[in-house]
Amino acid sequence: MTVSTSRARPVADGPGEPGTAQPGVGRSRRHDAGFWLIAIAFLIAMAFSTVPAPLYPLYQQRDHFSAFTVTIVFAVYAVGVVASLLLVGHVSDWVGRKHILIPALGLEVLAAVLFLVWPALPGLIVARLINGLAIGMITATATAHLHELHTASRPGTGHGRFEVVSTAANIGGLGVGTLIAGFLAQFVTSPLRTPYVVFIVLLLLSIIAVALAPETVEQLPNRPRYRPQRISAVHGDRASFLVAAATAFTAFAIFGLFTSLAPGFVAGTLHHPSRLLAGIIVFLVFGAAALAQTAANRMSLTVRLGLGLLGEAAGLVLLAIGMRDASFAAFLIGGALAGAGAGVLFKSAVGTIVAMAAAEARGEALAGLFLIAYLGLIVPTLGLGIATRYTGVTTAMGWFTGVLLVILAATAALAWPARRESRS
Repeated sequence: MTVSTSRARPVADGPGEPGTAQPGVGRSRRHDAGFWLIAIAFLIAMAFSTVPAPLYPLYQQRDHFSAFTVTIVFAVYAVGVVASLLLVGHVSDWVGRKHILIPALGLEVLAAVLFLVWPALPGLIVARLINGLAIGMITATATAHLHELHTASRPGTGHGRFEVVSTAANIGGLGVGTLIAGFLAQFVTSPLRTPYVVFIVLLLLSIIAVALAPETVEQLPNRPRYRPQRISAVHGDRASFLVAAATAFTAFAIFGLFTSLAPGFVAGTLHHPSRLLAGIIVFLVFGAAALAQTAANRMSLTVRLGLGLLGEAAGLVLLAIGMRDASFAAFLIGGALAGAGAGVLFKSAVGTIVAMAAAEARGEALAGLFLIAYLGLIVPTLGLGIATRYTGVTTAMGWFTGVLLVILAATAALAWPARRESRS
């Protein structure tokens, strides 16, 4: 099977430098405006993916399904993301960034419509699957597009702005979605409809924004042979790739916990049924992640990695204690600390992959990283949901914490010699 378009490469900026802009103030301004248009569209797309999180307890109350069913619905979304990353996430390197982003945003509009017209559990599952397929197309593509637009508009200025904005749009967007949905569910009528109507409008505006942004990939005459996404360390140092992959996995395990089971736990075990509060709690986790990413912008990769590992580990322990003792304060503090650590770890992972990957394979490399990250979203959360069918939520959370702490310790052990060798 072959794709119908020719191989693409980042648009050249100047003599011999791929991925930057041709000289000219107008071109630079155009790419700078495009950078912010893509960032806003990226944020809205990611925000829509977490809209159902604070609404799950309402679905449970209406349809009388269990926490395990919520886990299945969430896992279907993550499976859609992984499938899309495997099949399409790297194709923007061939066909162009906008040719992937616009259809993906169209799929998100379709998912929002399905939430409205098919509100039963099967419709919820289908809508989440389509939403996952769209997010798998968007994450790596939008990240690569932002990097190229940043480089085109500000050549030679480093990657600081790109790292802050891309991770804030990605991680921050996840928190914004829950906050908007929680607010609307609390204070407007039709809480299971209004949030989706609002996001249909926002997603349509996002499609216009992407259409207005400059393309950063040009066609080459040779047609590549289509293949699914590969996961490999050929983009750079193998140990650094494994560290980036492991940290992304654990970071998304935290995010998966708070966008699936945590709102139900807060409403049930902690007896705080407010939909706005559920949205605020998830926003707190992602907001802490985004703020920590910004604060860590000037830190070295080694310092980021160490702080991220310590922050996530300490937050996990506090989360487990909060769930065991039904302590809302410990749960909140643990969530914020774990979110901050996860945000720093994910920022380090993206920065590592972008720095290692060649320009013509940047989308593929990022797709591989996001693929592993979303496996972290599926596997631990699904395991936690299955465990709650056979044991208490506190015991299940203890196992969840223990497994992630082991992975974090193994990552630290792998990273230490790799950093020492890199400094040498």
